[in-house]
Amino acid sequence: MPIGDPHGGNFQYCTEGLPESIFMVGIPSKDPLSALVFYRDTLMMEVVYSGPEEAVVRRGSAVLRLFRSDRAGVDTGVFLGVDDTFDFHRRMIDEGVRFKLDPKRLPMGVATSFFDGDGNLLYAIETKAEPRFEETGSS
Repeated sequence: MPIGDPHGGNFQYCTEGLPESIFMVGIPSKDPLSALVFYRDTLMMEVVYSGPEEAVVRRGSAVLRLFRSDRAGVDTGVFLGVDDTFDFHRRMIDEGVRFKLDPKRLPMGVATSFFDGDGNLLYAIETKAEPRFEETGSS
């Protein structure tokens, strides 16, 4: 006779096995090795590894996987955290980076959006801001 609950029928989940963070995000690139130039030299990210089909770069806890795709030039939805969005914007303009959105207050903090070398849209947002949600009027 088995001891305990061998098939797990009485087990109750709490937080075991649930996501805790984003470990890495993927960014499409027509040529990952060429894309490294922007991420390494402009965003000053460390190259973790690189090859013809994919490359991984990191700065702090931001880890990006550049993968080969014919569908580059997309809105990635990736928000990179920065200390000060205005400083980031000013520095990237000096580097010749194209922006879609100048720094603007959003509910989660001041953000800006910019294009990488493949035309992918990325975002930068201040990490120390307190989220501020505006109340919507209801009647």
